[in-house]
Amino acid sequence: MDQLVIFLPIFVVLGAFMFFASRRQKRAMQATIDLHESLQIGDRVHTTSGLEGTITAITDENVDLEIAPGVVTTWMKLAIRDRIEPETAASAAELSDSDAERLTKD
Repeated sequence: MDQLVIFLPIFVVLGAFMFFASRRQKRAMQATIDLHESLQIGDRVHTTSGLEGTITAITDENVDLEIAPGVVTTWMKLAIRDRIEPETAASAAELSDSDAERLTKD
């Protein structure tokens, strides 16, 4: 009986760790599912391999991405990692403009 009492705190800590790890994984999986369900034609996205493209067509399992003008490739929907938000592109352009101004002043 004493041996069981000695290992009880270890079991409690391991159980708590497994509980919180599974919650985090479920939350991440739900976020991915929500992303895939909310994709629309015209969205700019990143794939898991790092490719950027614009969605031109969507089916239940596949997405057609235009990666260059006139170049359309078909990807599994699961390969979409995230959506590129328009503000991100705008803030990157502003950063480039401020860098250009700084460089011309020097």
